[in-house]
Amino acid sequence: MALSLRSPAVAGSFYPADAATLENTVQDLLRSADAPGTADWPKALIAPHAGYVYSGPIAASAYAHLAPARGKISRVVLLGPAHRVYVRGLALPGADAFATPLGDIALDRQALARLAALPQVSTLPAAHALEHALEVQLPFLQAMLGEFALVPLVVGAARPEEVAEALDLLWGGEETLVVVSSDLSHYLGYDEAQRIDRATAQAILELSAELHPEQACGSAPLNGLLLAAKRRGLASQLLDLRNSADTAGDPGRVVGYGAFALFEQAAGGLGDAEGRLMLAHARHAIGEHFGAAGERPIAPEWLNRPGASFVTLKKHGELRGCIGTLEAYRTLQEDLRSNALAAALRDPRFAPLAAEELGALRIEVSLLSAPQAMSCRDEDDAILQLRPSIDGIVMQYRQHRATFLPQVWEVLSQPGEFLAQLKRKAGLPPEFWAEEMQLSRYTVSKWSEA
Repeated sequence: MALSLRSPAVAGSFYPADAATLENTVQDLLRSADAPGTADWPKALIAPHAGYVYSGPIAASAYAHLAPARGKISRVVLLGPAHRVYVRGLALPGADAFATPLGDIALDRQALARLAALPQVSTLPAAHALEHALEVQLPFLQAMLGEFALVPLVVGAARPEEVAEALDLLWGGEETLVVVSSDLSHYLGYDEAQRIDRATAQAILELSAELHPEQACGSAPLNGLLLAAKRRGLASQLLDLRNSADTAGDPGRVVGYGAFALFEQAAGGLGDAEGRLMLAHARHAIGEHFGAAGERPIAPEWLNRPGASFVTLKKHGELRGCIGTLEAYRTLQEDLRSNALAAALRDPRFAPLAAEELGALRIEVSLLSAPQAMSCRDEDDAILQLRPSIDGIVMQYRQHRATFLPQVWEVLSQPGEFLAQLKRKAGLPPEFWAEEMQLSRYTVSKWSEA
């Protein structure tokens, strides 16, 4: 039986049709991108899909992060928006392989069969035939990964939950990479595009699955990825943010491009030496504000990965400030230093720290695992599920949100009282409960100065 091949639709227009020229073009773009210099690689990438002269440098910023993954990633789940054909849900191509000038890429037929069983997934070859959003990603993937199996999905009118369900089905382990193809704002003036794209980038960093098509043409697949990433505790990192006027276009009418990598958080597996270095960064950040800091501590690679931290300050054993981050959206180094300074100067419960207090100050750093949602029938069920001295809890009810670190169990040892006081902190009555109440749990690793 002859294999069905999806042929290139935009070779020669969006990128070179000649194999040697295309190979050289892609390699030149990758060499110009910042190499991450790490042995880790992301679970997911977000990359733009314009012609290479416009968005190629930004896309290369994302794909350069796959250098350590060659021979290890064997499957790529590639999602992009529908530009040519109306699609309800997600569309499979009805093909066995995708061709590019660099060679054919076999599709993962077993994965396609699993996806086809979902009610929101259909087979629609017309959606793929002329679609450039997926196609322009393939030469980069071929250059970085070599051999891999492809799972291509064109996403049309689909809810984030529908896309996330498809991703969950194929999430896999380190062998599976997820790529979402999307540009950002379209046909605005340079300054307005920059403003809107910065806001969109911030939403992506916060894993907010509420993007609109005006912000990103691939908002449908993007929202699904962001929802799945948030549930799994991934952290988003901005790699590049530019627009067509920064590369080759007219500043009066630009298209925005962003490159993002989504990683597992870096909080696990750190020991006492790493803890001492984090404490040194926290103290240096505070001392620097008062002009009392020496040389800045070193910053190994793990400090430049996304992370979420809390910094607690104590003076003579009493709390003097505590500020933190529940979800990783910046590097751990930036998070630690920013939270340390905020705990010293901007905790609303305390007056700003004075320089003469530095000597009596003792610092504690806590790194948070990714919050995991709890399923609670009612308040009694929630109380039964709490694990004293282990769980940090995030509580959210509409606009009310608060958290207690696991350290709070030292003073609120009973689960019922722990929950009641957390409600007070969120601005709710201690006896309040509602079906919409959301609880998430996390754990921490902590280090304290002597």
